[in-house]
Amino acid sequence: MFRYLPFLLVLALWIYAFIDCLNTPEEQVRGLPKVVWVIIILLFGEVLVGPIAWLVAGKVRHAPVNGSTPSEWHRNHRTAWVAPDDNPGFLRSLKEENKKDEALLKDWEADLRRREEELRRRERGEDPKG
Repeated sequence: MFRYLPFLLVLALWIYAFIDCLNTPEEQVRGLPKVVWVIIILLFGEVLVGPIAWLVAGKVRHAPVNGSTPSEWHRNHRTAWVAPDDNPGFLRSLKEENKKDEALLKDWEADLRRREEELRRRERGEDPKG
């Protein structure tokens, strides 16, 4: 199994660099056009030249803002999770949906009453038009 490990690592780096290149916006690509970088990564991926060149020289890398890492930022910027039954927006949307459903139900009931009345008239032999 360990004899396949180098091949799998090269393949993983190749795939990572390819996907990273495809997902990088054009304005963050350095040196060459994005299409050329994709070709370089694909042609020279087996010998690691293409993927390593992309990771080193192909993309503009930004330092963390204020020197903080993403995990530090997430620790310091927690969003307060609100349960649905405490969320006023969610409760408001439920009330609006409830009003719509009640109006629809009233329309259905009125239509049902109208149809039942029409059937009763037909059974009695009355003219349905009045």
